[in-house]
Amino acid sequence: LFDAIVIGDGEEAAFSICQTVREWKLDGRNSRPELLKELAKINGIYIPSFFKAHYNTKGIIQHIESLIKGYEGVEKAVVSDLNCYPFPAKQIVPFAELVHDRFTIEIARGCSRGCRFCQAGMIYRPVRERDPLEIVRIAERGLHETGFEDLSLLSLSSGDYSCILPLLKALMRKVAERHVAINFSSLRIDTAISLLMKEIKKVRKTSFTVAPEAGSQKLRDIINKGFTEDQILDSAREIYEGGWNLLKLYFMIGLPSEEDSDLISIVELSKKISRLAPQGRKGHVLNVSISPFVPKAHTPFEWLPQLELEEGKRRINFIRERLQSHRVKVKWNNPEASWLEGIFSRGDRRLTRVLLEAWQNGAHFDSWSEHLNIDIWKEALKRCNLDPDFYILREREHDEVLPWEKIHSGISKEFLLSEWQKAMDGKTTPDCRQYCSNCGVCSDNDISPVLFDTWHPLEEKKGLKPKQPNEQGKTYRLCFTKLEKTKYLSQLELIKVFIRAFRRAGMDIVYSSGYHPMPKLSFAIALPVGTESLNEIVDVQAKNIQNTSLTIRKINNELPSGIRVLSMEEIGIKETPPRIKESYFYIQMNGYFNKEAVDRFLMSKSCLAVKKRRNSEITVDIRSQVKALNVLSNSELELIVRYGKGPELKPAEIIKNVFTLHDSQIEGMRILKTKSIII
Repeated sequence: LFDAIVIGDGEEAAFSICQTVREWKLDGRNSRPELLKELAKINGIYIPSFFKAHYNTKGIIQHIESLIKGYEGVEKAVVSDLNCYPFPAKQIVPFAELVHDRFTIEIARGCSRGCRFCQAGMIYRPVRERDPLEIVRIAERGLHETGFEDLSLLSLSSGDYSCILPLLKALMRKVAERHVAINFSSLRIDTAISLLMKEIKKVRKTSFTVAPEAGSQKLRDIINKGFTEDQILDSAREIYEGGWNLLKLYFMIGLPSEEDSDLISIVELSKKISRLAPQGRKGHVLNVSISPFVPKAHTPFEWLPQLELEEGKRRINFIRERLQSHRVKVKWNNPEASWLEGIFSRGDRRLTRVLLEAWQNGAHFDSWSEHLNIDIWKEALKRCNLDPDFYILREREHDEVLPWEKIHSGISKEFLLSEWQKAMDGKTTPDCRQYCSNCGVCSDNDISPVLFDTWHPLEEKKGLKPKQPNEQGKTYRLCFTKLEKTKYLSQLELIKVFIRAFRRAGMDIVYSSGYHPMPKLSFAIALPVGTESLNEIVDVQAKNIQNTSLTIRKINNELPSGIRVLSMEEIGIKETPPRIKESYFYIQMNGYFNKEAVDRFLMSKSCLAVKKRRNSEITVDIRSQVKALNVLSNSELELIVRYGKGPELKPAEIIKNVFTLHDSQIEGMRILKTKSIII
């Protein structure tokens, strides 16, 4: 499937690959094997076709043969100093909503904690921190270029960044006035959570995620998690007392030597934490996420078997049944997805045939649970004469040749075996920031940790300006178009498009007060998805606008094709959103026009239709909603809709009911709002 794969850090390798391919093309060469030989000379490049695996009668690898002289294995590529490679501040910002919809800065790479289940913590060693001054600069420029309202500080353990508190304070001084919230992917229990919370909530309380991983001290020691139940409870108490109403916890099931008593520990710990939350809050106060443990390559657990599929389901249900509380919400990863992940996480090249077989039989988008059909994968394994239990349930011998034998992460096998033995003995290994654990990474690769533990930013004399929630500014009414592909943006996505365009254009938007300040803008009416418009209206409160024509140009430079601000006028201080009395729609019927249906509708006193809601249905009289239905030609209509107080149907739904059409017949029609009348 792949000609070449970069093992490790890609910053230097990507440049070398481009340079090699460019020179190969300029020289007029067209031999693919020769290009691969050139790529193999680049540090960190793995060429799968240059190795051949030999198997014994049991299907276990006997040895892996190198087919190219001098190419005996691949050492991971390592960037010794992240600060040598500028972080991209100007990024592509999709107009549709993303899962991680924020500006993210990698503040450090690698982790020194040594959690034995964590592949990333092993293979990304050593810890290399980005210069805090550079992080502040990247944040300022990146937020300006993207317009994001959230900033995420990313690393495997962001709370371990050596000067995390001074960095957070420096960032807050820069971004708080712009109402940018800062969040972390997750925090360790033993981080100075209370001090971080004090800074974070200056703008907005972002979510807190804590990962105990195991409920019992026995298992936390086995996986080298390194903190006690008292520390977990103290941290949870600090979070709730700091004003947070919801906490997220992550646990794994199927860890080495796990028993039902360890599952009960998850239940009991979760209940103890939920009781620490404020008692008056409605709804759940704790999200508990459960994931089946999947042993990974290049970790001390790479030899261990994975939990059997049905047993994984039983353990999840075991926890769910005992955590049935209105204060605790339990979520879990699909055990079948973890089963499939387990096969590929320690699989060999024979699984390539399985992958192709499954894909050809309809296995697409399997990361989405609604698309995963595990039977397709089981059938694909069967057709390829491969036993899933061979990959999932089999314990590997310590001297077995593993499929990744030729890929060297820098971690020595002796260290992994030592950590495996410590795990079996319930012994922990300290953080290598304080004590070198002799894993082999630094000595073999001539690199060392890069830390910034003495940095203290210069304090600004004035600090943060006091919040002034009563600063109203002026209200401006913008008329804009929503055409072409932007018709598929939902109302929530459209709101974000404008907020970010305003921010990138440098507008000084007025925000609301309260716990979650929001930009003061309001749209006249939500345009249905799939409908275009020549005349949409949004009111926004802003300050310090001197020239509306210049402001329009700046905003339009930041908007997607199809959305254009046509006019901008000051309308004074106005808190209520604009109200639409009626709207005019142009409709292309695509061959479904029926003059008799129009006449019948216009002559009727009422026309009842069903409006579907999320969990219910309601009957609506669309005749009272339609002011006029004018025939422009035998394929074009003008629909005039009036807006009242009751529930209303969308223009597409009105046309569907008038002409008795199916959804598929409506989808291809062009529906264009041409104007609106404001009250």
